[in-house]
Amino acid sequence: MKKIKAGLVQQKCTGNKSENIAKSVEEIKICASQGAELVILQELHSSLYFCQTEDTDMFDLAETIPGPATETFSKVAKETGVVLVTSLFEKRAAGLYHNTAVVFEKDGSVAGIYRKMHIPDDPSYYEKFYFTPGDLGFNPVKTSLGNLGVLICWDQWYPEAARLMALAGAEILIYPTAIGWEPSDTQEEKARQLGAWMISQRGHAVANGLPVIGVNRTGYEGDPSGIGNGITFWGNSFVAGPQGEIIYQFSSEYEQSEVVEIDLSRSEDVRRIWPFLRDRRIDEYDEIVKRYRD
Repeated sequence: MKKIKAGLVQQKCTGNKSENIAKSVEEIKICASQGAELVILQELHSSLYFCQTEDTDMFDLAETIPGPATETFSKVAKETGVVLVTSLFEKRAAGLYHNTAVVFEKDGSVAGIYRKMHIPDDPSYYEKFYFTPGDLGFNPVKTSLGNLGVLICWDQWYPEAARLMALAGAEILIYPTAIGWEPSDTQEEKARQLGAWMISQRGHAVANGLPVIGVNRTGYEGDPSGIGNGITFWGNSFVAGPQGEIIYQFSSEYEQSEVVEIDLSRSEDVRRIWPFLRDRRIDEYDEIVKRYRD
């Protein structure tokens, strides 16, 4: 049996980058002290979610990889002996930026990176202004704990991304996330949005016979322009098993760090009774690459 203990860090962020990073580092250490072998941080955990507005000054938050943030997280990964999944605002070149997950091995080395592929451009989520779509494809990061299918936030709505990770040998799907409610939404609408978010990712677990980890931020962050109402990030970080079953779910409004045991060997058992990969009609899917079947 192949079981791992995964630490999920759900936190609030402020406008102080150093404080945010220090808080993340402390929570990584806490998870490690509780037996975590793998720790996952939320999307863009070093800052406020700056994509609520289009402001060129926000590009100053970006860092090269390697850079100061990667040095900090490399050090804590090595110190604690965990595989660590981080989410950074990458400066690749002048005027070229990515939303990038950096995965560190237990010895502090960079095991691999993933650049966010699907980039939203919606009210309060103006990410296309900041991020160039990823160009590394959907490839799992190989680590000492297994092959991690790391995707990022908006990617979680696309079954194609999860499937391609699974077909490349991912043993678990991981989604660092920053998503929340518009404060004026009704309770009914909030419930629908949260439900859709969880159903979508649980569906990826079922369709691919893989466990899924979603780590979301929490807390209210105002719109610095004053035009919008801000975002109340809905937390609810969770772990789902390969049949979509909820293994653990966080609260909506509180900061939490929890260590959850995940049995990766269950994927073999589940895929034997639900052999979706075997029954795929790959000879009939050629039109899936079209934008729309007019």
